[in-house]
Amino acid sequence: MKSYIYVHTVSLDKGENHGIAWQARKELHKAVRKVLATSAKILRNPFADPFSTVDIEDHECAVWLLLRKSKSDDKTTRLEAVQEMSEAHHWHDYQYRLIAQACDPKTLIGLARSKESDLRFFLLPPPLPSLKEDSSTEEELRQLLASLPQTELDECIQYFTSLALSESSQSLAAQKISTHCDKIEANGGLQLLQRLYRLHKDCPKVQRNIMRIIGNMALNEHLHSSIVRSGWVSIMAEAMKSDRIMEASHAARILANLDRETVQEKYQDGVYVLHPQYRTSQPIKADVLFIHGLMGAAFKTWRQQDSEQAVIEKPMEEEDRYTTCWPKTWLAKDCPALRIISVEYDTTLSDWRARCPMERKSIAFRSNELLRKLRAAGVGDRPVVWISHSMGGLLVKKMLLEASKKPEMSAVINNTRGIIFYSVPHHGSHLAEYSVNIRYLLFPSLEVKELSKDSPALKTLQDDFLEFAKDQNFQVLNFVETLPTYIGSMIKLHVVPVESADLGIGDLIPVDVNHLNICKPKKKDAFLYQRTLQFIRETLAKDLEN
Repeated sequence: MKSYIYVHTVSLDKGENHGIAWQARKELHKAVRKVLATSAKILRNPFADPFSTVDIEDHECAVWLLLRKSKSDDKTTRLEAVQEMSEAHHWHDYQYRLIAQACDPKTLIGLARSKESDLRFFLLPPPLPSLKEDSSTEEELRQLLASLPQTELDECIQYFTSLALSESSQSLAAQKISTHCDKIEANGGLQLLQRLYRLHKDCPKVQRNIMRIIGNMALNEHLHSSIVRSGWVSIMAEAMKSDRIMEASHAARILANLDRETVQEKYQDGVYVLHPQYRTSQPIKADVLFIHGLMGAAFKTWRQQDSEQAVIEKPMEEEDRYTTCWPKTWLAKDCPALRIISVEYDTTLSDWRARCPMERKSIAFRSNELLRKLRAAGVGDRPVVWISHSMGGLLVKKMLLEASKKPEMSAVINNTRGIIFYSVPHHGSHLAEYSVNIRYLLFPSLEVKELSKDSPALKTLQDDFLEFAKDQNFQVLNFVETLPTYIGSMIKLHVVPVESADLGIGDLIPVDVNHLNICKPKKKDAFLYQRTLQFIRETLAKDLEN
């Protein structure tokens, strides 16, 4: 590293250099030489000498000392340095920029995952390479984006990624990206996706899909340096501070997959940590997992909409229509020693809406897929409580049964402490048999068919799990909705009868409002959460005390 200070040239004739001006220039030159000598000493021999021998101002010494600590061979020392940097809020702009330019990728990622870090630690992403004026890629992209309605903008991700891969196929879904990460990086995909991310700064859905791809790429450690160099860490550091839970959670997943200093787990596509999203000194003693159901989502299911009118008139995808995500806010505040994970997977009511027949996945297929992802995220290494809604409860039952058959998954069974079922159709649902006049059910999807009351697979799953749960002595709590609920924005029906929501063990608690979608009345919502919190605390009492 070189430093340059420019000063006016002066005559070599000493006769012209008398007086105050000459003395001032002389002192300035001395100061410049002193600073340059100090900088050279530090940078040529990276912090090998004790700082007590470096003659610099105290406020400058702190910056260089932290840089030295951040490059220590001792991991604890490195982590302490990052924490001290993140807590610095009194520095001048140039001092933050000095850290930004001189720190290594590990330090940069650590700062991005530190809650109090000043955004001045992060340089702007490098300029994107310009596209040629005659580039067919640019013109096709421009025309495509101009032609897409707002509700279909996420489809451009598939098209854009296919361009990055230099492939003709445009049907590449985001969840398939991980198998093509090397090609994306080699063909400039990181820069191309960043261009699209900036282009749609006012379209959170497009940005989330792009972050989903980057998060999948971050699963590959050999691509970490490319992701950092392309400026994505700086972008995610800002996204982490967003008030939008979905944006912050996608950013948190990316940075966690990049952070090999403090995170051993890997969060695969659809697995999101709601708490803690930043580095923390709080020891994590147990895991609570949230598994949504049919037509649900990792974030939408566990929040409530403003009103019943909003359910009918507003698109379900609009994040602003939702209130507090209680697992991330209430539960994290009441039980900070928990790691709270929410899982996302795609479901459809009708195969008319499926993008591809290959996407039709049975409960058995999904359970094995989710079990593998959750084990990669370290689920089973700590005590676990499962919280599920609707079809998500069937997936939990199937996952635990499958895990009991696999020695490598035994930790998941041994550490499962309890399960909460929210309106889970243990004995089937009338959904698949509902009026054929409802257009969504003219061609019921595989998921809906498996929820049928006469499904042999569902009966076998119930019988096997009931015997297994009794043998394992799992703590169980069942909730059941006693009023009809909305499916999508048009269909309102009673999906899970009371008798079907009764697992056969554990308490059965009726709830007379759709607590997952409609925020009324408030007392019912508070009751639901308080009963859930009570179950978690009682079930994990010994684990949280240790």
